[in-house]
Amino acid sequence: MRVTRIHVPGPLVENSEITLPAQAGEHLTRVLRLEPGAAFTLFDGRGGEYAAELAPRAGKQVRARVLAHAAVERESPLDITLLQGIARGERMDLIVQKSTELGVTRIVPVTAERSVVRIDARQHERKREHWQTVAISACEQCGRNRIPEVTAPRTLAELLAAEGTLLPADARRLLLAAHATHSLVAAVRDTRAPLVLLIGPEGGLAEGEQRQALAQGFVACRLGPRILRTETAGLAALATLQAVTGDLGS
Repeated sequence: MRVTRIHVPGPLVENSEITLPAQAGEHLTRVLRLEPGAAFTLFDGRGGEYAAELAPRAGKQVRARVLAHAAVERESPLDITLLQGIARGERMDLIVQKSTELGVTRIVPVTAERSVVRIDARQHERKREHWQTVAISACEQCGRNRIPEVTAPRTLAELLAAEGTLLPADARRLLLAAHATHSLVAAVRDTRAPLVLLIGPEGGLAEGEQRQALAQGFVACRLGPRILRTETAGLAALATLQAVTGDLGS
């Protein structure tokens, strides 16, 4: 029987009682119609998960008893940063959701020269919060206990000019390109280094952007003979990476 999983900001402590976030409480009591004493799972993103049970309501507040902690992790052995060209509407939500399920470590929404979607700077934090919520929901569904980071949108030029967490110096940098000569599988078969995967927007990366990425150490890779849409390309590449050198099939 599948046990419901709920993320809370935490930190959680064994043998304590907490008030659940309003949306989570409503989901448990109004949607799932759970009664006091019903079992479910809590996690706070700091590692592991907690057995929990629904406590009697305190007025409008939904309460939960936090029980034993289990040091359960379902994280990929790969450290993958997805630099994803921003896709339109629900397509971007799909990318965030499914890449979380496929074990990505962080997601960086990218604005490029041919991007169809343009996000005003004033919208950056609102969009980031929305996509982070999508990632949290995906973790609740797929069993991950650590939440992948979703950053604010960046321009490709900003990213390529930066070093550090988003582009670590020791990372294998991969650019998915339909007409590349190297295969993605060959590029990663013998590496355990962090991986950075760059996927262009709906219009693809401009030639100048590809040259700039190659100059910054990216390797252009192909993934089969067909041209994939932006919402397909990254997910197919992530699944391939996990199958070749990650944990799919383990």
